[in-house]
This record gives sequence, C-alpha cells and structure tokens, in this order.
Amino acid sequence: MRPRTQGLLLVNLAVLFFGFPGVIGKVLPLSPVQLTWLRVFLASLALLVILLLQKVKLIISGAKPRLLLLAAGFLLAFHWTAFFRSVQVSTVAVGLLSYSTFPVFTVFLEPWLLRTKFRGSYLYFAVICFLGVGLMVPEFSLSNRIFQGVAWGILSGLSFALLAIINRMLSPGHSSLVLAFYQDSLAMIFLLPLFLGQPGPLPLGTVNAGLILFLGLVCTAGAHTIFIRGLRFIEARLSSLISSLEPVYGIIFGYLFLGELPGLRTVAGGLLILASVAIISWKSPGWAT
Repeated sequence: MRPRTQGLLLVNLAVLFFGFPGVIGKVLPLSPVQLTWLRVFLASLALLVILLLQKVKLIISGAKPRLLLLAAGFLLAFHWTAFFRSVQVSTVAVGLLSYSTFPVFTVFLEPWLLRTKFRGSYLYFAVICFLGVGLMVPEFSLSNRIFQGVAWGILSGLSFALLAIINRMLSPGHSSLVLAFYQDSLAMIFLLPLFLGQPGPLPLGTVNAGLILFLGLVCTAGAHTIFIRGLRFIEARLSSLISSLEPVYGIIFGYLFLGELPGLRTVAGGLLILASVAIISWKSPGWAT
C-alpha cells in the first residue's frame, strides 16, 4: 500500500471513531462528568502502555511547557464535559455541529495568542458559520433544549480551539502522544473531585462497561494514535479537511443507533457551518497537527 493511501485510510478511520462519542454519551446513563472522567482515565492508561512499549521518554522539561500542559488538561476536561452535556440536553447532531465551530475560534485566537497573520477573509466565513448556528436554534431562550445544546457545544468548541493552540505551541518539541497522555491524565485529576461527588453508584453492566471501554480505548486513545500515524503520510491541510467529516459520521451514527433524524433547520444550519469550517480548515492547516 502506498504511504499516501495508508495515511488517508488511517486518518479517515480515526475521524470515523471520533464520530462515536456523541452517540455513546447519549446512550449511557451517566453524567457528563462521569463520562469524561472514565474516558480520560482509560485513555491515559492506554496511552501510557503504548508509550512504554515504544520506549518514549515521558519527561517534560521547562516551566512554561508544564504550565501550558496544566492549562491544556483543564481545557480538555471542560471541552469533553461541555460536549457530552450538549448532546445530552439536545441531540447528537446539534452537539457535534455547534462544537464544530472550533476552527473559526482558532483562526481568530491564533493571531492574538501566537502573533500570526490574520486574514480578513476569515470574517466572511465566520459570519456564515454563526448564521448556520443561529439557524439551528428555534428559540433563543434558556428554557429551549436546542439553545442549551448549542450554547454548550459552542463552549466545547471554544475550549477545544484554545487547546489546539496550546498543542501547536507545544508540538514542535514534544511527541503528540506524550502530550495526549499528560493532558488526559491531568484532565482525570482535575475532574476527580467532581467525579467522586456524583450521587449514586455507577450503572456498569456488561453493555455499559463495553461502551465505556470502547469510548476510552478505541474512540480516544486508539483513534488519537492512528490519526497521528496517518499525519506522517499526508499533508496537514488534507487531514484538516477530513476532520470536518467528524460531525457527518456522528450524525449518521445518531440516526442509525438512536433514530435521531435532524430537522430541516439543523440540516441547513449544519451545511453552512460545515462549508465555512471546511474552507477555513483548508486555508489554515496549522492547528491540525
């Protein structure tokens, strides 16, 4: 198999697995905090095993990288908690599409935080993107569950944009898998008090336990590993474009496993969001790595 073909297959497979967490978060009778903690706990264990087998050094030296990692761990914990909250109060489609606005936040935050050049054309795509977000909301009221889902999804996207910028700052001198391991581990530590404070025992039957293992080991640690491997063989801008398929896969899974069929407003708004995000991702590939 040609390296480029292998890279395309690996990245597409990883993005396919990235599309599952929304459905799992909707199916499992767990709170967003419980889902996120179990996810990062399993992912950090799996990544640790992978890194030890590969004999990768786990040392992160320097005060600034360590502080950035602490911030990244907190942002990751918030990002996934907000995402699961979004899909639980609304639908998988709404959660994924509103979270998918993160490249728009990224291109506006990068010039401010990284002192990179800002392109004026991004303003047009940002307007289109948030017109799509507005189109999905039938009523701008805190009592409306779609509005709640969009709000939590946008917060999830904003926190992920900040996380992506931090990873861009750290990635030149550190392994992506090492960064993922520390961020998952720190997210687990940050969420531990909230996790222990959740009422009642965990409903961990055979099916639920299997879904949690699939979420942490396959959809997080495994997907992250093969995504990074795929990046070796294809250019970053192409991987960015493929990543835009994550909500598409997630919406398909939501229909197949939950029977959630997006309404016309969600479809129309989603098309605007995905179109603008795909163009921005293609024009600004740096965050994808």
